[in-house]
Amino acid sequence: MRKFFSAHLAAATVISKICTIAIGISLCAQTFADEKRKVILDDDGFAIAQWMIIQDDNTDVLGMTIVSGNRWRDANVAQALRWLELANRSDIPVIPGAIFPLLNSEKSTELWEERYGELIWKGAWQKAWAEDTEQVLPTYHAWNEVPDLPEGNPTTKAANEIAANFLIRKVREFPGQISIIATGPMTNIALAQSLDPEFASLAKELIYMGGSLNPKQVLDNQPAKEFAREFVNSPRREFNFRWDPEAASIALRAPWKKIVMVPVDPSTETQLTPQLLKAMSKRKNPMTDVVRTREPNFPLWDEIASAVWLDPSLIDESAQLYVDVATDFGPSYGDTLSWAEGYQPDLGAKKETVVLSVDVKRLEKLMIELMNKPLPQK
Repeated sequence: MRKFFSAHLAAATVISKICTIAIGISLCAQTFADEKRKVILDDDGFAIAQWMIIQDDNTDVLGMTIVSGNRWRDANVAQALRWLELANRSDIPVIPGAIFPLLNSEKSTELWEERYGELIWKGAWQKAWAEDTEQVLPTYHAWNEVPDLPEGNPTTKAANEIAANFLIRKVREFPGQISIIATGPMTNIALAQSLDPEFASLAKELIYMGGSLNPKQVLDNQPAKEFAREFVNSPRREFNFRWDPEAASIALRAPWKKIVMVPVDPSTETQLTPQLLKAMSKRKNPMTDVVRTREPNFPLWDEIASAVWLDPSLIDESAQLYVDVATDFGPSYGDTLSWAEGYQPDLGAKKETVVLSVDVKRLEKLMIELMNKPLPQK
């Protein structure tokens, strides 16, 4: 009988240890899952930059909040939904945000151009590339029109929520854990901050593509030359700030724990070459089919913002500057303002890490690796 109990006691001890190990493994797995970096993508569309984040294994994309900018919001929502479908990631919600800037408008932009000169890029208000042509771009249409997408229209629907409310709700659900990557105009961010003064302080950080300090001559290709013409004489002008200057100023004065700025400057050393597009689409799937047909030769604006969030060691040179946006309706409306420590006015500008240059070869390598990862199963 003693041997019987001893044997059962030994068996129970072994089972107890196995259960402890199993529970430990389960808890470790749960902890690992919980350690994924939480992020919200705020953008005026969907491009390779967003796919880079979505393809990263250690990233938990809580949602995409959409704003007008390069195109109108609803067209951007449709594209985001469709491109998430192509990547088998329709589990990521797409949340519609602001349609119009806080104050800026197409009419006021036309008035500004009459007084101060032509803007090279006006986003959803852009009718043609140059004054000597009357050809209207297909991206120019009414705010409530949604043109058909070349890759097919989405079958999924956007979330029934407003972007600003979603942003506030999530930072309160996960205080101090959420990175916000903003690669379009910052109207959604400004609205969230205006609705909830604690919004920015509850986020982990803001990484944004916007502004311009003193970019070098853009690489010698025709699409980029259009933008280079503007930077030569107006080095402080950049589209994301210029579309909604008031929103950008509100967003950048908010009490973020950390702000990383990716201005135009580092992008002038980069180029979305046909060779890079080909390398990023070696794996054949619906997502890379779209990548393969992207228009080449533009600088990697948003892609740099995604990349330096994924791997900050890609930053070669940076500066600590106080940054704001000019909101007086004059010749510098929407231009970037920046100051070194001790020279900033007492108007709420926050210190930011400003990315000035990146390791281009490693950036391209990261893009190629992420875009060629297998897609998740449906």
